[in-house]
Amino acid sequence: MPEKQRYTLPTKAGDQRQLGELTGAACATLVAEIAERHAGPVVLIAPDMQNALRLHDEIRQFTDQMVMNLADWETLPYDSFSPHQEIISSRLSTLYQLPSMQRGVLIVPVNTLMQRVCPHSYLHGHALVMKKGQRLSRDALRAQLDSAGYRHVDQVMEHGEYATRGALLDLFPMGSEQPYRLDFFDDEIDSLRLFDADTQRTLEEVEAINLLPAHEFPTDKAAIELFRSQWRDTFEVKRDAEHIYQQVSKGTLPAGIEYWQPLFFSEPLPPLFSYFPANTLVVNTGSLETSAERFQADTLARFENRGVDPMRPLLPPEALWLRVDELFSELKRWPRLQLKTDHLPEKAANTNLGFQKLPDLAIQAQQKAPLDALRKFLESFSGPVIFSVESEGRREALGELLARIKIAPKRILRLDEAQDAGRYLMIGAAEHGFIDTQRNLALICESDLLGERVARRRLDSRRTINPDTLIRNLAELHVGQPVVHLEHGVGRYAGMTTLEAGGIKGEYLMLTYANDAKLYVPVSSLHLISRYAGGAEESAPLHKLGGDAWSRARQKAAEKVRDVAAELLDIYAQRAAKEGFAFKHDREQYQLFCDSFPFETTPDQAQAINAVLSDMCQPLAMDRLVCGDVGFGKTEVAMRAAFLAVENHKQVAVLVPTTLLAQQHYDNFRDRFANWPVRIEMLSRFRSAKEQTQILAEAAEGKIDILIGTHKLLQSDVKLRDLGLLIVDEEHRFGVRHKERIKAMRADVDILTLTATPIPRTLNMAMSGMRDLSIIATPPARRLAVKTFVREYDSLVVREAILREILRGGQVYYLYNDVENIQKAAERLAELVPEARIAIGHGQMRERELERVMNDFHHQRFNVLVCTTIIETGIDIPTANTIIIERADHFGLAQLHQLRGRVGRSHHQA
Repeated sequence: MPEKQRYTLPTKAGDQRQLGELTGAACATLVAEIAERHAGPVVLIAPDMQNALRLHDEIRQFTDQMVMNLADWETLPYDSFSPHQEIISSRLSTLYQLPSMQRGVLIVPVNTLMQRVCPHSYLHGHALVMKKGQRLSRDALRAQLDSAGYRHVDQVMEHGEYATRGALLDLFPMGSEQPYRLDFFDDEIDSLRLFDADTQRTLEEVEAINLLPAHEFPTDKAAIELFRSQWRDTFEVKRDAEHIYQQVSKGTLPAGIEYWQPLFFSEPLPPLFSYFPANTLVVNTGSLETSAERFQADTLARFENRGVDPMRPLLPPEALWLRVDELFSELKRWPRLQLKTDHLPEKAANTNLGFQKLPDLAIQAQQKAPLDALRKFLESFSGPVIFSVESEGRREALGELLARIKIAPKRILRLDEAQDAGRYLMIGAAEHGFIDTQRNLALICESDLLGERVARRRLDSRRTINPDTLIRNLAELHVGQPVVHLEHGVGRYAGMTTLEAGGIKGEYLMLTYANDAKLYVPVSSLHLISRYAGGAEESAPLHKLGGDAWSRARQKAAEKVRDVAAELLDIYAQRAAKEGFAFKHDREQYQLFCDSFPFETTPDQAQAINAVLSDMCQPLAMDRLVCGDVGFGKTEVAMRAAFLAVENHKQVAVLVPTTLLAQQHYDNFRDRFANWPVRIEMLSRFRSAKEQTQILAEAAEGKIDILIGTHKLLQSDVKLRDLGLLIVDEEHRFGVRHKERIKAMRADVDILTLTATPIPRTLNMAMSGMRDLSIIATPPARRLAVKTFVREYDSLVVREAILREILRGGQVYYLYNDVENIQKAAERLAELVPEARIAIGHGQMRERELERVMNDFHHQRFNVLVCTTIIETGIDIPTANTIIIERADHFGLAQLHQLRGRVGRSHHQA
């Protein structure tokens, strides 16, 4: 930054200053600047979790300093759910680092700041450093792990677990990004290595590891005894109220135990402020007092509503959270800087920084000169102008727009690189721009030009999955998992056992079937066992051993195959008669394209990709179905196939059932192919007639490489010069006439069909034309299974579900499949949850209006969408992790499964 002394930072306890006239991303640039200037850590208090996440992404764009969030529990006060282990791991790691933090920014929402935390002495007293060569009794270490709350398991998969095998001890410490394998020689640690939790393969060696406790409270015998004593002192122990008391007494921690955390300590829980280093500067945005008072009122209301349950007697709020007056008393102990959007009155402690909102620069697509407002602004502004976009794909799109007015911005990585009056471009998460009048600098974000903001998928690099393994060995089966035996059908894996047969001992898999019948399968016959891939594990059938249900299912599927045989013979005869195009595989270029994929491919995904590429390189036309749950990575399979086609100078058509899905695929393909000279266009009702005519003409001339569209692609006037690959998403959603048109194309071009409908493999093959099949059944790394509850309608349950999601900065689908009464349903919801920002979306709305609503939801301008089944196919919103379906009994199971797939598309628990 050029001139840095336009304001003074407070330095003494109790000093308070205010900075005014901040707008858009100015707050993030300022916090980044303060972190560079202040000789200590900066704690930024955000009004809520959504703002905390936004500020985290924005600040990282403008500084190289460490920026981290203190994770919230993501539960409501006095909730009956416990936080996920990864949340606890993240919190413990942050709390452990905080006292020794020298520089950087910690972002904390108000409600998290008000929450009391475990004493600093507990965390550091229970931490253990283990080094290579250290002498350590294995029995003593196991006892220490048990008392620290770690779970002993057969195979370590997640935080807080350990496993022992001979001289080896596997351990996934809280706060660690990966698990460790300790190899002992007698009582000495011979080696310490990282290992992959998914493949169980060891990685590089390390010298030492830091072991944090597994919970935010102790769970050893002394702590449990203290809990029992304090429970009896605090509550009147009744017979029907001993559920939690008895569970903890037995060493079991019930869900929601965190809200009795103070009973595990002899002293009251301290505030988070006790962890701040002495040279901490506190900065806050928004109305701190309003947010704190609202949270306190909500907490008190929940205490009064839930405190009457004798099964769950509650501790008073002040034992778990700071009161508002206590919060401000704590704040007075630190130098504090308040950031305001308004102009501040002239006082010694106030400084106005002169940031202004940008004029209206939105591109007017309907005008003759769409970029006229931007062009005039750039001509009149004498200082540097920085354009900020969210990704490489958006950079390419913006570059095309700016080229129309002969602007070619220079790429920069930091704001202070924009020194002279040039035009610059940087990639980052800034949402809205500003004009810095004092420095004569302007920041323009893509939402300022396009009226929308692309929601970035939150990447999490802490856990990766190795793609070169599949369920081929016994270690990857877990007890209770549904499996399919080729001869006996679907049962449940019940573990391994040793049996003696004919005087020879051998290892056997034990499978259980209906009526507790057991089947023992020798390890040598493992090839007869396969993973159940017909949908969610909890809904898998349980066949009767010796019954005829499995044989009937196989016979029925075979009959259905015969029913379509005549039609298939005709199609396959045409395919055999015509030699298709054998694609050439340029491995170097293809690998560069793969390397730009920001996630690790899952094992099933890798296998599907290899099968598709192998098919495309054969002279016969490909006809492959890729079946996988929603969000399991089918689109990446399609993109890699499209890349191979385009590299061979063939055109690709992507056929989707809905306009919204077309728009999403268009955005995703543009982003994925950003660094390649590939022309991608979309044909849907969101395009004007003039735009559609131009696109069709250019497609016929071969100027468009990938054309994405709805059923309009199947119309007779759509001609592609050299179509090589047709990708069909959710073929079952198209009508009979459209399917006939698709079938007619099968003999000529390679066809790749994607579906998420969980129907059995044999039936799927029959219904879809006996095509080649790939199944993606492995979820992406850190994807958590969606928790599903079936309840009678209860307004209190609905309110809690929505509030729980909003509190963690997420979004909610409220599905009400009755267009006539959907407005009334939205009004009822607004009365029930006044804290929510609600919008309505359904298929009878005007097209442009529906597009606007879905874009607004995608960009988090509101957090509850009351909608019909228009969301069933398509839009990918990782921040939407709760769906409430009213009158679920009116839907079929396949439809409910598809709707459930709208949530759980990130690492948050849905």
